[in-house]
Amino acid sequence: MQRIATIALLAFCLLPACAPAPGRPVPRVGAADPVNWPAPGGGADESSYSALDQIRPGNVGELGLSSSLDLEGEASLEATPLAVDGVLYFTGSYAAVYAVDAVSGRLLWKHDPQTWKHAPERMHFGMPVNRGAAYADGRVFAAALDGRLFALDARTGEEIWVAETIEPGRFNTSTGAPRTFDGKVIIGNGGADFGQRGFVTAYDAATGERLWRFYTVPGSPEENAGDPAMERAAATWTGKYWNTGTGGTVWNGMTYDPELDRIYLGTGNGGPYDVARRSPGDGDNLYLASIVALDADSGEYVWHYQMNPREAWDYKCTANMIATTLTIDGEPSRVLMQAPTNGFFYVLDRETGKLISAEKIGKVTWAERIDLETGRPVERENIRYETGEALFWPGVLGAHNFQAMSYSPRTGLVYIPYMQLGTRFYRGVKPPHFSVDGLSVEHVRADEDDARGKLIAWDPVEQKARWKVSQDTMWNGGTLATAGDLVFQGTADGYFSAHDATTGKRLWRFDAGLGIIGAPSSYSVNGKQYVSVLVGYGGSAAVMSSFLDAGWRYGAQPRRLLTFTLGGDEELPPSPPADMTVYAVDDPSIEIDEADVDAGRTLYVSCTSCHGLELNSAGAPGPDLRESVIALHEEGLWTLLQEGTLMSRGMPRFETLTREQVRQLHAYIRAGAREALGTREPSGAGAGSARF
Repeated sequence: MQRIATIALLAFCLLPACAPAPGRPVPRVGAADPVNWPAPGGGADESSYSALDQIRPGNVGELGLSSSLDLEGEASLEATPLAVDGVLYFTGSYAAVYAVDAVSGRLLWKHDPQTWKHAPERMHFGMPVNRGAAYADGRVFAAALDGRLFALDARTGEEIWVAETIEPGRFNTSTGAPRTFDGKVIIGNGGADFGQRGFVTAYDAATGERLWRFYTVPGSPEENAGDPAMERAAATWTGKYWNTGTGGTVWNGMTYDPELDRIYLGTGNGGPYDVARRSPGDGDNLYLASIVALDADSGEYVWHYQMNPREAWDYKCTANMIATTLTIDGEPSRVLMQAPTNGFFYVLDRETGKLISAEKIGKVTWAERIDLETGRPVERENIRYETGEALFWPGVLGAHNFQAMSYSPRTGLVYIPYMQLGTRFYRGVKPPHFSVDGLSVEHVRADEDDARGKLIAWDPVEQKARWKVSQDTMWNGGTLATAGDLVFQGTADGYFSAHDATTGKRLWRFDAGLGIIGAPSSYSVNGKQYVSVLVGYGGSAAVMSSFLDAGWRYGAQPRRLLTFTLGGDEELPPSPPADMTVYAVDDPSIEIDEADVDAGRTLYVSCTSCHGLELNSAGAPGPDLRESVIALHEEGLWTLLQEGTLMSRGMPRFETLTREQVRQLHAYIRAGAREALGTREPSGAGAGSARF
């Protein structure tokens, strides 16, 4: 149970509209047919760009809702809807796959993998999120939290095959979207926060036969023997790291390059976070926080570029990577672009992996710059908290997380959902701060832009911002760029907006009634352009609730699929507005012991990924327990945790908890409710400590 706690931690120059931009590329790599949107990022290039141009700055004011579909039982929606031949495919919180008529919004079929039945223990090791599906040759692919990769008939939703991608005994989980290429489907997984070893696996898309597997970090000497990539990586680790923990999981970013027949992997953070515990002494710890290029046919290593050698801050390279060709110094260059969590924007030569350029997109204090000769960061002193603590920007959530950035070949700009917040790491347990594996973590606001976001238009050739739009909220959605010179983005405050791609001016806005964290897609049916987006705030909102709470209440606002087109005239049914009030329930006759409250605060760490730090779930993916009638009385809480009566709705069973522990949890919840009601003095914030 305590392993869940680590998830809870974490959890201007303007261009004229039609003028060639600096570095305007030659035709795109792996571009999708503009009529459809068959991959999470639109095409293999992961650019989140639509070549459709029917909706433009001159007519976007006529854009209206054409259909909506309520998604009962869903919580956090992070997927981008796929669109193939007039049908939308997307996943819900626990990887249920939906097929919906793209014009009418009518549900065609739904497939639920039912993790709560198949592998209920896996529900302890991940948040209820899923980042989408993939499509190829009449099949839809998605992965359940427990690691099952399944292929469905796109017409009927019937299972064609299922592959168990995670072996028993591992604490990895799958929350990312698979990718398809050249008759194959590939899937990674999460679990770096538990110290799990990262890997990806490729399968035959027609049969489910396993074709190859690549580990992103080394294992034991016996496991590495004879594998040049792992032996090379192992030389950068020290101690018995294979027992302590490694990380480097690929839970989101994967890009296929049809020109070079390669697949690029974006690897995650190390686990444990403290590199002195993970790999004492020295060493870069390959291939953590890296981009790794593999031969797509064999899965063999080709090259790597490590953005954070000896990673120690929960930094990761799991954001989308865009493959394209830019004109640099007058010559066409095949490049790969990424804005990982560490706050720099990187342009790499995708043939060799050599760094071309890297600059800060916002507030970055952990490093002065990236040395273009060595490719290594010039780091600030004491950044690995050698003296006991370190304060740095961006914090653990990153300057850019999984929410897709997009790239327009028309403007030559990349559109980035940017965030700003600092983090301080302390060695040791320092209440009231959250503690994990010997480190205490404090999120820090230091200036007016902290805990806020921006939409940034970034010139990847000149490595500078062309325009910025400030936003009041931080945990905002991914972006969509179109040939109509528009950029679409949903935000945590519940609005879905269209911006002029060359100036950033907001031209259109729609009140979606709930925050948006996924990215939209665009497609055409019968010659008409549509834009679709999933509305379902949540994900990491709970684990950083004091900074990401936008006032959405659990279960109050319906989760929805919204579709827009020119002339759309549907009205969205009303839903409750954002509300920051805590509607706590309590029975004053219940007596609680202060020792139980303190012990319950530590136990509650295991609940934070769903129910939020300091008992504030920020609206999703679980309820605020201060408002829960079930948690009001100890016996009701005991029955729920022991019997798992709400497992089908995403609430795990905790049958290993003792009566004493449930009493302590109950006391902590009651104390929190009374503090919210003003009938008890605050007793301190934060949760207790946890270990991998």
